[in-house]
Amino acid sequence: MAKEKILIVDDEYLIRWSLAENLKEDGFRCVTAETGEEALEKFRAESPDLVLLDIKLPGIDGIEVLERIKEVDPEVPVMMITATSQVDVAVQAMKLGAYDYINKPFDLAEIRIKARHALENTKLKEEVEFLRKRQVERYGFDKIIGDCPQMQEVIAMARRIALSASTTVLLQGDSGTGKDLLAQAIHYESNRKDRPFMPINCTALPEELLESELFGHEKGAFTDAKKTKKGLFELADGGTLFLDEIGDMKPGLQSKLLRFLEDRTFKRVGGKEDIEVDVRIIAATNRDLETAIEERSFREDLYYRLSVIPITLPPLRQRAEDILPLARYFLDGFNREFSAAFTGISVAAQQLLLKYDWPGNIRELRNVIERAVILSPENEVGLDSLPWKIKGEQKRPPRAGEPGVVVLPESGLDIDDVEKELIVQALEKTDQNQTRAARLLGLTRDALRYRMKKYDLL
Repeated sequence: MAKEKILIVDDEYLIRWSLAENLKEDGFRCVTAETGEEALEKFRAESPDLVLLDIKLPGIDGIEVLERIKEVDPEVPVMMITATSQVDVAVQAMKLGAYDYINKPFDLAEIRIKARHALENTKLKEEVEFLRKRQVERYGFDKIIGDCPQMQEVIAMARRIALSASTTVLLQGDSGTGKDLLAQAIHYESNRKDRPFMPINCTALPEELLESELFGHEKGAFTDAKKTKKGLFELADGGTLFLDEIGDMKPGLQSKLLRFLEDRTFKRVGGKEDIEVDVRIIAATNRDLETAIEERSFREDLYYRLSVIPITLPPLRQRAEDILPLARYFLDGFNREFSAAFTGISVAAQQLLLKYDWPGNIRELRNVIERAVILSPENEVGLDSLPWKIKGEQKRPPRAGEPGVVVLPESGLDIDDVEKELIVQALEKTDQNQTRAARLLGLTRDALRYRMKKYDLL
């Protein structure tokens, strides 16, 4: 593996030589320069990962070299080498973008440690930036399939919100319509994209635990609070907090959320200090909140605070133009995931997909395509790949003797033997792919592996 390259710039030969020899012991590649002009020439030619730069140089000095390096590559770390009397100049260099400074006479072991830390920090920043770009590419508005007029209107509004200063958004729509995807697009195409996107499902946790997750807690606030913990509001500072299924939030938490929306401050559980953060709240629900208000399960004042900019996502049955593009998108994705080679969807299957009303919306369509890729022996999604309800068939109770029906013999049977046999069959059908086998059996992969261990199938 290639080691990082370090450019050492100093007008004293002995310093250049000793630094280079010492750093080479750690496996670094070293390039040296005696003057500022030579340093700039070597920097452009060698593209080093780190620069050790003396402030006092013949010709152009280290400060000017630093400024020119930062014009070429603002991200490369530069560590200034200074005399004790030049500390004020070193501070100036830090303001101009220097990573750190080293005082002469220096400790070679300290320089090796600082160099390693500088390079590790740069690598971490590059990895974070790479992941952020991947998130933007994955969750941007361009990744939302929606050619129908309703979705075009939704996307246009969401784009305007993303670029605005608005800090509160309410997404409404049936389950499976893609509210979470739209929330991420709003975040990753806003000026908050470099800060965290923190999602939480308001139905996934009991009220007390949800409060702690959102607002954090102080040490000793309750029995298991062994130490102070920051909540999602603090962790999302500068970014976005996505509150999924907000309609199911308990009244006690609703009042605390309302308080935050009104003054942008909150207290940790067990805390006395007000904490102020800058967070965009995107709330989502599949419930009719106006009906919930009438039923007194949702606060009216919170609803009006959240619904400053409401967006309603249409159900898939109202988006006929999008059904086949979505199906093909999912098919391409599962081809990659399962190393499959499906060429498309038959005309007859396409007609049925268009006729079906999709009560489970996009999520149901995705599941149908995934099922077809797993179960179909052909390389095309055809009629036989589709579930009975999409084909308009009436599902009748299974009869003894039909494939897939276990008939209980008069003498009885061992249920463990049946379970083991079904697991073996599922693994055979999926070429031992545990994830796909688990889906066939309606299990999680962990649950399948537990049973495989139980029956010595691992």
